[in-house]
Amino acid sequence: MTDSHALPLKDALRQACRDIEASIDALLPPVPGDESLLIEAMRYAALNGGKRLRGFLVLEIAALFGAPREAALRVAASVEFLHAYSLVHDDLPAMDDDDLRRGQPSTHKKFNEAFAILAGDALQTSAFEVLLEEATSKDPAIRADLALALARASGSAGMVGGQVIDIRGEGKALPLEKVQRLHAMKTGALIRYAAEAGAILAGLKADDPRREAIIRYGTDLGTAFQVADDILDTTASTEELGKTAGKDEDACKSNYVSLLGIEGARKEAQRLSEQARQSLSSFGPQAETLRALADYFVERRN
Repeated sequence: MTDSHALPLKDALRQACRDIEASIDALLPPVPGDESLLIEAMRYAALNGGKRLRGFLVLEIAALFGAPREAALRVAASVEFLHAYSLVHDDLPAMDDDDLRRGQPSTHKKFNEAFAILAGDALQTSAFEVLLEEATSKDPAIRADLALALARASGSAGMVGGQVIDIRGEGKALPLEKVQRLHAMKTGALIRYAAEAGAILAGLKADDPRREAIIRYGTDLGTAFQVADDILDTTASTEELGKTAGKDEDACKSNYVSLLGIEGARKEAQRLSEQARQSLSSFGPQAETLRALADYFVERRN
């Protein structure tokens, strides 16, 4: 297999996307019987497009520290399961009420609300199941560290907690500090985890300066991603985004654009991207793809 460090970013992303989706397909095969429709809904949510940026982060950082690619693909699939669950639930009528995801009908529109809820629930538990299986790592401490970090990133102090702040902030003028906290939890925590997971899989301990540098990188990358997302929500079309554009404005939500303006938000995204790049200064040319990814996060069009 070609070393992704030697590939241009777009080629590395394309290769990783193929490999991650093959891993998802293998970990979530179709089944006969009463639960077949549930698995079909899970596969629809997990395999229905997407750039696999979180999974790509896992692969690149695992490779940076010499972790086996097959194990990294399992962790990448796990984080994509967790991300897919969050999107399925986010699109539900009780949440953001969006009928479109990645240019296709949302899971609750393709199936129904009950199956969408259950598919999301099952994807969430599958994410942890994959991490805790011995095939991910023979070291139980590494498996436990991966699962604990994902639980913290995705629970009440992370993604779900951020969603609560988001819901409660509808129709309110939130200050910048609260918007920053909201998105650090709702969006940034899972991106930060994806970066840290590659280091965990390679056996780096919590106090290892290299793992700390990767966490800083992932933190800034997660915030930069959300700032860019807010810009796209204002400037891109529904066709470009693959989901309904202008949702924040319609729901009267405060975001980086409403608080900083388009140009101010663009400057903030660039600042965060550069800060993320600086966190990689000690890693040399092997981290060049990760540096390019920091630029891509703020320059993307969907």
